[in-house]
Amino acid sequence: VQLQASGGGLVQPGGSLRLSCVASGLTFRMNAMAWFRQAPGTERKFVASIDRSDSRTFYTDSVKGRFTIDRDYAKNTLYLQMNSLNPEDTAVYYCAARYGAAIMRAVDVHRWGQGTLVTVSS
Repeated sequence: VQLQASGGGLVQPGGSLRLSCVASGLTFRMNAMAWFRQAPGTERKFVASIDRSDSRTFYTDSVKGRFTIDRDYAKNTLYLQMNSLNPEDTAVYYCAARYGAAIMRAVDVHRWGQGTLVTVSS
């Protein structure tokens, strides 16, 4: 199983980025997917998740209205569109998978991808 995240980088406050996570070695449609982030010196925290049927999405309060999670079953790819970025969004972002039910916490995760660094700075 591999979850390959990409799309991070340096962006100015107010800018946008789109993260991608390509999944391989698992049945994508049977897995709930999520994004977490970890800032230096802090624990890994939930950002957003999408259930396996693509019918429900969940967001942490600080990103509601700014971030959008979605998935492309044909491409086995998870996305995170991030708008109106601010310095507090700076972190390593990780994609995650769970066979079955939606992901709401780190302990729910079955598989982690490698991270992609997002830096929001002027």
